[in-house]
Amino acid sequence: MLETLKREPKLEIFNRETLIKGKPAQVECIKIDGRTFAITKRPLTTVRLEDEWYEDVRDPEFVIDILTSTSDFKPDIFTFWQRLPDTEVRYQYYLEWESIAVLAIQSYDHWFNKQISSRLRSQLRKATKEGLNVREAAYDDEFVRGMTEIFNEAPVRQGRRFWHYGKDFETVKQQFSRYLFREEMIGAYYGGEMIGFIMLGNAGNYGITGQIISKLKYRDKVTNNALIGKAVEVCAKKNLAYLVYLYWTNDSLAEFKRRCGFQETKVPRYFVPLTRKGKLALKLGLHRGWRATLPGRIKTPLKKLRKSWHGFRAE
Repeated sequence: MLETLKREPKLEIFNRETLIKGKPAQVECIKIDGRTFAITKRPLTTVRLEDEWYEDVRDPEFVIDILTSTSDFKPDIFTFWQRLPDTEVRYQYYLEWESIAVLAIQSYDHWFNKQISSRLRSQLRKATKEGLNVREAAYDDEFVRGMTEIFNEAPVRQGRRFWHYGKDFETVKQQFSRYLFREEMIGAYYGGEMIGFIMLGNAGNYGITGQIISKLKYRDKVTNNALIGKAVEVCAKKNLAYLVYLYWTNDSLAEFKRRCGFQETKVPRYFVPLTRKGKLALKLGLHRGWRATLPGRIKTPLKKLRKSWHGFRAE
């Protein structure tokens, strides 16, 4: 198949705008086989699909051949994964299993009656009776004003400095309009006030939670759970078989995901060393960066310390 595809004699590196930790940034990219790949330069230079939640690497062998045959750009590692629902190992490269949070979708009624607990069902019924209204919305000025108000409610969320705190209307409108071509807006309203929202992405094989957030002062309304329920309804309407809530992590967010019916699902991620440096890093287990090498007994206290520090600064 390599002979039938047009080779690219030179890889042109270009910059693309993105957000990193909520701040505008430039990421270096290259194009191969009609796909955009992002370049990460740390101790190791790594290449991966820029939009790997939304796109597939069509021919890994071809990408590897291009990356190893160019003289002007020599990355150390190429990494890619298989997107849901393709979870069976297909390639012989070194792999590690990536855990993502997946909710299988049949219908809203199935989710409400079979996939969540009776306690959460009662909470959702109560919130609805009290006036919580969750509905599809348009990305207009009213919606953006609601987003901005929610973002500026608190500087710290879940023990972390909140990236979008302090942003004004125009900044929010510009930064969150980049992917409207593949996103649906869902808003949660109470007493005429927008108290939460989710930007639901359509990844073709599944729906994916983009930004999901709600006002802390209305946490008794189980707003985020209700937003997930509406996302399930929208996905079912679009014949999307799954809703994905990014990665599965062992923290308080994982408990929220469990309550909403998400389950841990593993997909294969491949790491292909392209240089001696890449091979050595893979052998030493440094291919994911130094943070990934820290054991849980060290990470947990550090997270608690960070949470206490941000809480102290917010007072």
